[in-house]
Amino acid sequence: MNPTDSASAMTRRSFLRGSAAAAAAISILPSSAVAGTEANSRIEVGIVGQGGRGGLIADIIAEKHKGLKIVAVADYFPQVAQAAGDKHQVAPDRRFSGLSACAKLLASKVDAVLLETPPCFFPDHAALAVGAGAHVYMAKPVAVDVPGCLRIEELAKTSTQKQKCFLVDFQIPTEELNIEVVRRCKEGLIGPIGLLESFYCDEAFPDPVKTATIEDRLRDLVWVNDIEIGGDYLVNAGIHAIDAALWLAGSAPVSASGASRVLRADPHGNSPDVYSVTYRFADGQILSHRGEHVRNTHGFAAQCVAYGREGYAQVNYEGPAFARGNKGGFRGGDITNLYVNGISRNLDTFEACIRQGRCENQTAALGVRSTLTTILGRQAAKRNEIITWNQLLSDKQVIQPDLTGLKA
Repeated sequence: MNPTDSASAMTRRSFLRGSAAAAAAISILPSSAVAGTEANSRIEVGIVGQGGRGGLIADIIAEKHKGLKIVAVADYFPQVAQAAGDKHQVAPDRRFSGLSACAKLLASKVDAVLLETPPCFFPDHAALAVGAGAHVYMAKPVAVDVPGCLRIEELAKTSTQKQKCFLVDFQIPTEELNIEVVRRCKEGLIGPIGLLESFYCDEAFPDPVKTATIEDRLRDLVWVNDIEIGGDYLVNAGIHAIDAALWLAGSAPVSASGASRVLRADPHGNSPDVYSVTYRFADGQILSHRGEHVRNTHGFAAQCVAYGREGYAQVNYEGPAFARGNKGGFRGGDITNLYVNGISRNLDTFEACIRQGRCENQTAALGVRSTLTTILGRQAAKRNEIITWNQLLSDKQVIQPDLTGLKA
């Protein structure tokens, strides 16, 4: 959702299995810079979703973010919620399970909620959280369809009006090397950008035979294979590289065209495995995105290269980030362990914004833009035709998973 070397591969892939636009606007602060964290009362948080990512975030909070206190946990599976509660010493009556777990957690009163479920649930869960007056920290993508994205956009605006924070967690824009590369590109080091090339590949997730209900699809990231639950591989995983490209481009595209196909041998979900999508921008920039999500030993990569008139630059998830031009450059360096470090930086930012009352919530707007861009690519590749941004925004189809038979 990591790189080919085994040490780096442990940072994201293994955890999952068991933008500087935003950074500049919101500023990423270390925990030590949050004035009075130890002296002030801790921010009480609830975490909805205790799978690989949610469990990791809970561990990061417990280990590194003493200004936050986990007081409630929720997961669809009771045994997962109970195990998380035991691990983080959550009161037994604040461990919630079933489809109504998020509502129950919010009713128990928390200052902030961290949403780490499959993204099909994000719009409804975010609406509950904003309605309850809680700050919101959310994974990406923000939704699986256009109406869901537009709901998140409005909910983030409502949060701003209510002086509540709403942060969408992307890691690439938190890395200082990437921030410096983008800054130099914006200042003209590589000249006008003509082509952006983004790339995302991984070893994919299990896609077992479907059962009577989707309950088994909610485990072990199986749901990334299902458009109605996880968005598909482009929307859920490729979004990292595309978000980086949009950061460099500085705007949403005006259209997309492309192709995709299923390559895995025994598919049960409806997500394609390989993608080639071309995006066009109003100023003439072109973004070429390639994605492959197949167990073919290639391993993980997520990066974007910008080709300008006077040079080129690369931002990365794992590996080298740099800028080189005819009149100079930025040597940069190698990025490592961004999954954990990026989450930790975003948690720092979330806490700082809550304590300082900074509720511009620009990461939410950027998260919506990136999610819509991947949905645009998904639709264009599926239809094998050009689709415009305006056509995408007029799409009223709500994509919903079949929840029949699941525990309330």
